[in-house]
Amino acid sequence: MRMNGYRCIACATPQTVDFAGFLCPDCGGNLDVTYDYAAIAKDVTAGFRDDQNDLFRYAPLLPVREADTAFPLRVGRTPLYAAPRLGESLGLRNLYLKDDTVNPSASTKDRASAVVLRRAMDIGAKVVSIASTGNAGSSLACLAAALGLRAVVFVPETAPTAKLAQALSFGATVFAVRGNYDDAFDLCLDASKEFGWFNRSTGYNPFTREGKKTCAFEIWESLGGRAPDRIVVPTGDGNLLSGLWKGWCDLQAVGLVDRVPKIDCAQSDASAAICNTARRIRDSGATDPDWSSVVVDEVRASTSADSISVDRPRDGLAAVQGILQSGGETVTVPDEEILAAIPEMARTTGVFAEPAAAATWAALKQMLGNDKIEADEVVVCIVSGSGLKDIANVRKTVGEPLLIDPSIDAIKASGPTVISS
Repeated sequence: MRMNGYRCIACATPQTVDFAGFLCPDCGGNLDVTYDYAAIAKDVTAGFRDDQNDLFRYAPLLPVREADTAFPLRVGRTPLYAAPRLGESLGLRNLYLKDDTVNPSASTKDRASAVVLRRAMDIGAKVVSIASTGNAGSSLACLAAALGLRAVVFVPETAPTAKLAQALSFGATVFAVRGNYDDAFDLCLDASKEFGWFNRSTGYNPFTREGKKTCAFEIWESLGGRAPDRIVVPTGDGNLLSGLWKGWCDLQAVGLVDRVPKIDCAQSDASAAICNTARRIRDSGATDPDWSSVVVDEVRASTSADSISVDRPRDGLAAVQGILQSGGETVTVPDEEILAAIPEMARTTGVFAEPAAAATWAALKQMLGNDKIEADEVVVCIVSGSGLKDIANVRKTVGEPLLIDPSIDAIKASGPTVISS
């Protein structure tokens, strides 16, 4: 294992590799895992091992020990699909979708859960807890079940039924908290300290970012060892965005890329704390702000895209750094455009996105309309969760089936567009 410590994202104070906390003891900021990049560069001169079919093939850049046995479920190695028909609708020539819906629990959260659970096993933890809007909780429940660990999940009482059904099916203890995601988050923190659980919560546990950064490694490999021009990321807590940015910085640090992509932040305009903060800093003219003094905005989130509905982004500062340091855009879109993006994506690509994941396409359309993207740029949209996660909201945009009698005449009567060849 080439991990050599931690560094505070806010004040940059380092901690040794045996530090047992989750937050910076000096300022309370989130921690970033650090590595011996010089040693790793020697390990990966020819790339990463190709005899392992999951994200642990990137072990030199992960904070876990070598395992005696393979991980029981395949996490990662998800497809990067070219999306020419979707791209052509806007005049984009090189659009790709990174389809993380094919992970075990049908979302990109499995990347974080896999690395966190391996870390939990390394330190001998038996119970892993999490606060979640739904996807991260069902992800933890899924992978913990496969590993024989106990999962305790805290969700807001409004969490989508499908995500609750997943977590409960996998045997997790699920607490539906009367309140919002932030109430569930704070209760999970308190309970984990009280009962000694290993807390996987996004933006609190630094190992979540390490799992999500593997998405960048896979994009790099799928594009033949090169970086795209930009990646559009659905953003709530900010952890996926910060993970993708870190992944590209890791690749650059070990000499596998000579440039990094722009990381664009896609948020609902009803949950836009990270976009608001990044815009405020950019508008101030600050090119290298004092990060220890930056306060990430809070909002009263009310978006139907539950996976990115967050009042107080727990990994917001790292996400803001990723946007500004990469030169990415901040894009906020209304919920009606997010929901409309679901069938647009599905009908031209065959990829079925939940509302949060469809926010990337809605954001991309806005960027094109504002002349923020050139037609020949290589653009990757992250599809972070399956549409089956939130059927109630998806149904609002796709209409109803045609109810007919069991006859050919009934089909003919349904309209010429149905029977035309």
